[in-house]
Amino acid sequence: MTFKQILFYIIITLCFASSVLFVNHNYSFYDRPIAEVIKTDLEDTNQITDIFNNKDQLFTQRIIAKLKNGEKKGELIYLINEYSSSGAYDQEYHVGNELFVSINKNTEKNTDLTGSIKEVKRDKYILIIALIFIFTLLFVGKKQGLFSIISLAVNAALLSYALDVYVNNSDINLLLICSISAVLFTVISLLLINGFNEKTYAAIGATLLGTFISLLIAYLVIWVTSENGLRYEEMQYLTRPYKIVFIAGLFLGSLGGVMDVAITMSSSIFGLYEKNINISVKALKTSGMDIGKDIMGTMTNILFFVYISGSIPMLILYLNNGSPLAFTLSMNISLELARALAGGIGIVLTIPISLYTSIFFVNRKRARR
Repeated sequence: MTFKQILFYIIITLCFASSVLFVNHNYSFYDRPIAEVIKTDLEDTNQITDIFNNKDQLFTQRIIAKLKNGEKKGELIYLINEYSSSGAYDQEYHVGNELFVSINKNTEKNTDLTGSIKEVKRDKYILIIALIFIFTLLFVGKKQGLFSIISLAVNAALLSYALDVYVNNSDINLLLICSISAVLFTVISLLLINGFNEKTYAAIGATLLGTFISLLIAYLVIWVTSENGLRYEEMQYLTRPYKIVFIAGLFLGSLGGVMDVAITMSSSIFGLYEKNINISVKALKTSGMDIGKDIMGTMTNILFFVYISGSIPMLILYLNNGSPLAFTLSMNISLELARALAGGIGIVLTIPISLYTSIFFVNRKRARR
């Protein structure tokens, strides 16, 4: 490695170490009381069975913890934790866990502090996972990895801002906001990661065309079928038009897969051209379609598993409570399946679109030679 690379990794390592040190001693930055568990005792255990013969165990745990911030910093607080073996909404705590707690205000002087557990302080674990992700990107991708991190941060900020604008302005169309966001996501991501060149321009054009065409097809199908088969129950608490919200999510959800296919196809076509500048357009088309067929199946499967996997807990819950299989599937995966199908359509359409877009830019590059 060069001296600059060594210096870069040293700086990154120091930044990582300082951030880990900070997050392990940042109690004073929180307004809520934080307590570290120093002792736990299992007090009671009960086994329960519901009407559907689902069995679970309930546990009562007594906890002694030490307050890490606030006026009563350093004092002990006594807590009770009730949790189940299924752990759906609760969990067992161990020595060393840090908890956000509330302190009972009616505690008299010269008596032990008592309170209740609100949630776990997880910032250090989140930071460690984030640092591993960032370090892996930088180690493998180097400069492109750095730009990938910047692109991810910028896109997250843009999405947060777009949703904030929509929430605070009820008269703004969500699809319009998502369309503008999709264009910005695509342009920023591909330009930052791949630079200003014909390959990137071809990928941008193919991504936008593939995404918007798939959205149009999905919208037409929903309109023609009068939304039959789509169960919007999970959106029942929205105060905004659920159909528009669903289509907006479908739109942005397919963008990632379409972008991946577009840049893969574009890179492949330009790679073939750069290895043999005399390669014919027919050979580029044949090779490009072969590449597209190879990635088409895996990408559509990825979309399917990504969307369906989020419904597994609800599927198990419905089936455990005696719901029929057909009802369970229709209630829980209709929207996810629609998203997967729309994304799959976008991926399949993007293959020929990106192929011919890339060939167009290859021919332009040839003409300038």
